[in-house]
Amino acid sequence: MSNALGIAVVDTMVALPPAPGDESWREQLRPLLKDRESLEGFAHPASYMFKNLPEARFADDPITAVLSEMDRFDVEHALVGVSAANEPGLQALRAHPDRLSGTVDVDPNRAMASVRELRKAVEDWSVVGAMSFGAGTFPQRAYDDPAWFPIYAACVELGIPILLTVGIPGPRVPLAPQRVECLDVVCYEFPELTVVMRHGAEPWADLAVKLMLKWPGLYYSTSAFAPKYYPSEIVAYANTRGADKILFAGYFPMGLSYDTIFEQLPDVAFRDHVWPKFLRDNARRVFSLP
Repeated sequence: MSNALGIAVVDTMVALPPAPGDESWREQLRPLLKDRESLEGFAHPASYMFKNLPEARFADDPITAVLSEMDRFDVEHALVGVSAANEPGLQALRAHPDRLSGTVDVDPNRAMASVRELRKAVEDWSVVGAMSFGAGTFPQRAYDDPAWFPIYAACVELGIPILLTVGIPGPRVPLAPQRVECLDVVCYEFPELTVVMRHGAEPWADLAVKLMLKWPGLYYSTSAFAPKYYPSEIVAYANTRGADKILFAGYFPMGLSYDTIFEQLPDVAFRDHVWPKFLRDNARRVFSLP
């Protein structure tokens, strides 16, 4: 099967679904959570936003589940988060390097330990990027906090991008670490660093565009947004000066199904020349994929 756009896709954010009933995300965020719904009731870190969670967010055989959905919609390659504790993720990378590449979480509060883990992940697992949910760090660290700087320097030395969640976070935690203006200092201090924004940058999408115009190493991915909700500023930028700066990312299977994503994608008002760059070519270039 192929998608309605007829273009092979590189998805820069896919997850391997955990076993049914797994809610380990809650324990990871627990030090930051205070409201009762988040602590006890939510099925997703931002359940108030994602009302129709896909059944595919859990699976007994996560690798087969993800690859079969990728095949249905002609997703030829995807980036997945991996760690030393995530054996299914490492198994997936070993078994399917032609379909999956890894990204590894980094933590500024662990400083050089995180740097060493990042280096080992590049050497042992050939990961193609670092990543972080900034508002989920504990204690929280804004992206322009110097505690991040050893990690940024390591990314430059290793020649890999870092993917950073920006904008108001979905989970009910403070937003301050993810203010988009923090990236101005990051790009200034580390001009060789490639930064890919994740999760929308709202309500500062216009500022995200201004910063991408300013900094050549700053990019934007569409993760966690159904296509009908892509910010208008991002669509307009892609259609003009930003065709090389916007990367496709879904949110499968954490909060969105591929059925929903690929049903809505053709209605996004991208110009014809934008689609192959957005869906495939930009990701290949930024992450040095085959």
